[in-house]
Amino acid sequence: MVSSSASRKTTKKAIAKPVEQHDSDDNNESGFLTRWFGDNMESINEYHREFSHKTFVNPKFLRMKFVKLSGNIYPDLVKVFLTNMWIDDGVIYSQVEGVDMAITNEVWLSVAGLRDAGTIVSRANVADLGGFDKVQFFKTCLRNPNSSMRSYSVGGLSIIPRLLSYIVIWILTPRGFNHVVLTEDDLILMYCLVNKIKVNWVSVIKE
Repeated sequence: MVSSSASRKTTKKAIAKPVEQHDSDDNNESGFLTRWFGDNMESINEYHREFSHKTFVNPKFLRMKFVKLSGNIYPDLVKVFLTNMWIDDGVIYSQVEGVDMAITNEVWLSVAGLRDAGTIVSRANVADLGGFDKVQFFKTCLRNPNSSMRSYSVGGLSIIPRLLSYIVIWILTPRGFNHVVLTEDDLILMYCLVNKIKVNWVSVIKE
């Protein structure tokens, strides 16, 4: 019969002495210290001084994947890309893990199938959209166009406009807040989709 004490995890005391040499074995103490601190003997000796009076189990070298794949994208790398991003002369630039990146019109076409062509839609050029009126268009999207309108909420939309609002807010121009109230930019894009106006989606995504 195996005693309960034999099944317990054994621990040992770290020896408070400088480490003179290190082998390349990742699974022993000198191995992972070398991987952590390189040839910095001062840091290695400091490690021993700090932990010499503490009971611990020497860890093995952990081969961890810090960048995880989610579907067909790496969310962590996307965050780095967006954090470092800037636009110069209509081209998106960024740097990820020391790699310089540029999203040119050729990249948009080959990766996303989008051409840098069409109507550039925004609040600044509403006059080019053929009579867009925010209030009137929103009323045509309501289940009851004669109801009183207090805000541009998606709650009162009929089925097709509700689906269009979802596509605009969650897919085409996603945002991290307030998906209930439509902005003027949302309504402009919905108006273009309803009226089959060719939109320059490259410009929309850049904005």
